[in-house]
Amino acid sequence: MLARFSRLNPETKVADAKSARVLKWERVEEKAKKKKPKLLNKFDKTIKAELDAAEKLRKKGKVEEALKAFEALVNKYPQSPRGRYGKAQSEDDLAEKMRSNEILQKAISTYEEVASLPNAPTDLIKLSLKRQADRQQFLGRMRGSLITLQKLVDLFPNDTSLKNDLGVGYLLIGDNSNAKKVYEEVLILAPDDGFAKVHYGFILKAENKIAESIPYLKEGLESGDPGTDDGRFYFHLGDALQRVGNKEAYKWYELGYQRGHFASVWQRSLYNVKGLKAQPWWTAKETGYAELVKSLERNWKLIRDEGLAVMDKRKSLFLPEDENLREKGDWSQFTLWQQGRKNENACKGVPKTCALLEKYPESTGCRRGQIKYSIMHPGTHVWPHTGPTNCRLRMHLGLVIPKEGCKIRCAQENRTWEEGKVLIFDDSFEHEVWQDAEDYRLIFIVDVWHPELTPQQRRTLPAI
Repeated sequence: MLARFSRLNPETKVADAKSARVLKWERVEEKAKKKKPKLLNKFDKTIKAELDAAEKLRKKGKVEEALKAFEALVNKYPQSPRGRYGKAQSEDDLAEKMRSNEILQKAISTYEEVASLPNAPTDLIKLSLKRQADRQQFLGRMRGSLITLQKLVDLFPNDTSLKNDLGVGYLLIGDNSNAKKVYEEVLILAPDDGFAKVHYGFILKAENKIAESIPYLKEGLESGDPGTDDGRFYFHLGDALQRVGNKEAYKWYELGYQRGHFASVWQRSLYNVKGLKAQPWWTAKETGYAELVKSLERNWKLIRDEGLAVMDKRKSLFLPEDENLREKGDWSQFTLWQQGRKNENACKGVPKTCALLEKYPESTGCRRGQIKYSIMHPGTHVWPHTGPTNCRLRMHLGLVIPKEGCKIRCAQENRTWEEGKVLIFDDSFEHEVWQDAEDYRLIFIVDVWHPELTPQQRRTLPAI
């Protein structure tokens, strides 16, 4: 699977919903006692009683009163870094309470002001800029966050944790090249930094440097450093080991499962809803979508013929698989719906097929799936892999199936396709495909919502 770095959604973590990350990347904090940061300069020590009184209001959850108190202090003592930091924190708290991006932007500006005040304590500057960068990321202002993170690194060049945060900032905007440079710098300064190792390994794997990525991912996870215990790193280490033929992959999948990142050793999707029925293979009756299955099987020749016509006349609409899932071979797809959105241009090529599907919103409205033709040529092997989410099931309708040489494995069971018949499996389980026939294989893929998802979940789950 192509490694993409993104913020995990609230339903991500299987075993511990409370630790899910919402709209941001959050480093796990060390449980060990840290040295208490020094937040007061000489002047602020002289007004400590006033600062403490305002902070007491904030800690009691009296957000509006705390903000007024800190605003009064800032007006009275504009040179007070701690007063301004309290104002920023109170604005931050109020933004969360009111769910207001406008107030949060004020907090971001105030955090920046703290860092620019003369005689601001080092620890306070660091805390202010770190929180500013975090809140900028929360608002999706990734490039603004990068500027703040770079400022932190420039101010504190020997703090590798800040460089690590900068690397994550680059990854979040898809700039793997700069992220890689940052982690190389960290590993020169701190060769045993586990956080830098897992992220560096992640980047190498995204560059398809599979064997090279393994020691970094492995040593990073083994370090147990804060921020390394993340399902993505277990996922990509296992995947890399599988691709080099190392059966130790399943040891890491087992460990990822034990740590609560995967639903099981075989079911390793990362964007999950807890409690959904989980099994590799399904029958039409079990899905509750028997009418859709009957319609696909009844009209399979129509679907086949329209697909073949596109292959003949508009072959360029079939695009090569682009997620680095193939060990070898030729595999292309022609997509009609993606993330619940219809491709109008594609449907012009297969109008009857699209009209047929419009009657089944469990598929056309599945924002975590696709509807597509899939053609695979002889000599193709698709690596063992898992889909991203347990929120969908995948239907395969056989259209042109060679007599021998084609098979699919899901978990520990192999099956073959038949023309005019639907196979149904849960692609959040590990699956693998072989095409060793004499001629091409054409199937029609239809994703559907997992039948146990509620109507509200189907409406509100983020698209994948």
